[in-house]
Amino acid sequence: MRRYLIVMLKEPRPGQVKTRLGADIGMIDAAWWFRHQVQRLLREVESPRWQVLLAVSPDRAGLQSRVWPAHLPRVPQGHGDLGARMGRLMRSLPPGPVCIIGGDIPGIRKAHIARAFTALGGHEAVFGPAPDGGYWLVGMKRAGRVPASLFQGVRWSSEHALSDSIASLGGARVAEVDMLRDVDRAVDLGAAHQP
Repeated sequence: MRRYLIVMLKEPRPGQVKTRLGADIGMIDAAWWFRHQVQRLLREVESPRWQVLLAVSPDRAGLQSRVWPAHLPRVPQGHGDLGARMGRLMRSLPPGPVCIIGGDIPGIRKAHIARAFTALGGHEAVFGPAPDGGYWLVGMKRAGRVPASLFQGVRWSSEHALSDSIASLGGARVAEVDMLRDVDRAVDLGAAHQP
């Protein structure tokens, strides 16, 4: 079965992407940072071991965008909160392992993604925790049906996001891999390369 790495991306428009970072450094600078960060991330995570797929937002503009590499396939994120969008992505692909990440993780390397897919060999799900109680990666083996409860009741953007997401899996075997930082605020820019 084919492995998929989904990278969730918003168009890098000032005021519409990385707004918490933008409140600290300015919306134009935050959009510029995100655009260049994603370009670096995509170069880093492409591998023949998995198919990279871009889940874009807003749907229509993202599918036609010239910002992201044209050789990578794209799908729309669709409507709903983060959990609804990730759940839909997990359910929409053919059976097999899927990992989802965001574009704002400067420290990510191919080895981190490889460890996550390896962990799915003995677990139904995998998370890459972040120091703030959230996570930078979620993956599922998807050998059977994806639970309907997936990501329900998750308190997003809080220190409970990881624990709530694990609880939504209803007792599935869950692995955790490397801890990495994403960038939400200016203070995260310097720390993001450190675990």
